Amino acid sequence: MQEKLSIGAGKPFPPSLPDSDGYTVEFESIDDPMRPQNWSLSARLFTSTLVCSGTFIVSLNSAIFAPGINSASEAFGVGTEVGSLGTTLYVLGFASGPLIWAPISELKGRKWPLTISMLIGGIFTIASAVAKDIQTLIICRFFAGVCGASQLSVVPGVLADVYDNKYRGVAISVYALTVFGGPFTAPFVGGFIASSYLGWRWTLYIPAILSLANGAISLLFLKETYPPCLLIAKAVAIRKATKNWGIHAKQEEVEVDLADLVDTYLTRPLKLLFTEPIILAITLYMSFIYGLVYALLEAYPYVFEQIHGMTPGVAGLTFIGLLIGVLLALGSILSQDVTYRRKLLQNNNVPVPEWRLRPTILGAPVFTVGLFWFGWTGFTSKIHWAAPAAAGIFIGFGVLCIFLPCFNYLVDAYLPLAASAVAANIILRSLVAAGFPLFTRQMFETMGVQWACTLLGCLAAAMIPIPFIFRAYGPWLREKSKVC
Repeated sequence: MQEKLSIGAGKPFPPSLPDSDGYTVEFESIDDPMRPQNWSLSARLFTSTLVCSGTFIVSLNSAIFAPGINSASEAFGVGTEVGSLGTTLYVLGFASGPLIWAPISELKGRKWPLTISMLIGGIFTIASAVAKDIQTLIICRFFAGVCGASQLSVVPGVLADVYDNKYRGVAISVYALTVFGGPFTAPFVGGFIASSYLGWRWTLYIPAILSLANGAISLLFLKETYPPCLLIAKAVAIRKATKNWGIHAKQEEVEVDLADLVDTYLTRPLKLLFTEPIILAITLYMSFIYGLVYALLEAYPYVFEQIHGMTPGVAGLTFIGLLIGVLLALGSILSQDVTYRRKLLQNNNVPVPEWRLRPTILGAPVFTVGLFWFGWTGFTSKIHWAAPAAAGIFIGFGVLCIFLPCFNYLVDAYLPLAASAVAANIILRSLVAAGFPLFTRQMFETMGVQWACTLLGCLAAAMIPIPFIFRAYGPWLREKSKVC
């Protein structure tokens, strides 16, 4: 028998309230200045610069410790395989973090997950820097990575909040530049730090300081961008002014259901990964690309330090070729944005996901060429070091030209389930990237540089048809899908 409800103190149960829709606050119109997409250009640029700088910091942090692995391993009396866990577990944290930060950002807004994660991540990084044993270092690195995942999973949401369809692609392009710019900048920064009088611990102190600074600025100046949470603030202001407690925002009606959160950010992403061919193929391709970025943290030092005899700092400078390639790719992608916007306008502002894949058609073969070039010019000191270093331009160009359009394609193709599709992507690619540093050096030592790169190049070549297939048959596959 159902228990009789009571509001207590002997009060009679009150009658039902009127229809709640009449008490729900909304934006005045699509042009409401309260909407983040209608903020001034300076406010939107400040917000996007601040959050993208946070992404750059956590990406830098993921790789800057790599040049100090040998020194740290020697200091703690362990092998370099154990020391490399400092990088692996940080990236593994990227796979775990979205399960925490993504749901919080959709319940409580964007500001607090971004701010808190940067501050706590900075604290864990300091803990890694002062560690007295290897266990403390790698465990704290893992939790720093969990915090860093907030930037990877929440920042795209911020950019979607503040930019419309016309300019969101440009903003996401800059975000992608920070995702790859960090790991490609870290080796020469970390290399010079680790080989200087500062030592390997400062490869952790510096990103910690940057994280804490970014977190402090975000705490003071970052404005909330999530529209449902902005409406909560509006409802609170109206309630205070009118004393009408019935006025509320739709977001305040949301009940936190753990089962729903698990379904959206864990169960559904895994289900989509294995039941949707588009998500599986694109995510595998992106995971290979992302994993290779962290494999290069081991491959480049082996080629330029062991074979060409460079110091860690100087060897790290060869990563500049990868950075140049990424910048060229960004310019190429942005140059095509005008064409994309024209198509969007002609199609009544309705995006067609396959339009996003055009840069990948060029990037996929260029990336493959870069891998073969690097392997067959980097295996011997008889070939000038500039030859394998120049191959990095092709590799960097391909990395961004593949990764960014594929990411945008996933979001556009699964727009109603974008959070789950992105979660699946981040989880798998971070797991793959975490594994690559563990075997890369051994693979290059055992197989030789030329044959190790031939293996990777053949895998890249096998994946070249993926963007071509989805560009041609993507619409048909999406029609067959039950969730697109």
